[in-house]
Amino acid sequence: MKDKKNISDLLKLNIDFMGFIFYPKSKRYIVPENLQAYISGISSIKKVGVFVNESEKNIIKLNQEYQLDYIQLHGSETPELCTSLKNKGLKIIKAFQVNEAFNFNICDTYTNVCDYFLFDTKSIQYGGSGLQFDWELLKNYKNNKPYFLSGGISISDAENIKKISDKRIAAIDINSKFENEYGLKKIEVIDEFINNTRINY
Repeated sequence: MKDKKNISDLLKLNIDFMGFIFYPKSKRYIVPENLQAYISGISSIKKVGVFVNESEKNIIKLNQEYQLDYIQLHGSETPELCTSLKNKGLKIIKAFQVNEAFNFNICDTYTNVCDYFLFDTKSIQYGGSGLQFDWELLKNYKNNKPYFLSGGISISDAENIKKISDKRIAAIDINSKFENEYGLKKIEVIDEFINNTRINY
């Protein structure tokens, strides 16, 4: 999210989390100086700052400045970094890029230092590809850590999402398939999607 009115409109819906991308190379990058005015007084949802291979110092600085509720690490961040951030009181969502070759055992080293995992589609960039990985691969995930399901999800996936019986799914992460342009969401379409999937999640 990076548009003030769009953020305001989305906050009227029954959502749990809202992401703000602090990765300058992303087309959804939000200029930090603008963020404070956009999110001032927001308490109804959890604010998530999304970082990609950012320094620990800068993550902590931005977390404090904007009172983020969660830090989403979407790069190749190590368990050691997660441990250090966790010890400083930050809540962490660690993203993993999934394809047929992904080894879900990698997640085990992050279990005790993350609050959630996020499974996205593997791509040459760090997320935002609009592509969907094969959800059958989730059968290879044996950890008990709750996770966010992400990666190219569209409104047409609502019925298939409801068929997934995995209670470890904590949230459905939607993005590119619900946009008019980068960072500008389709409010009515998101509202419809929520109404079609909220029964399970």
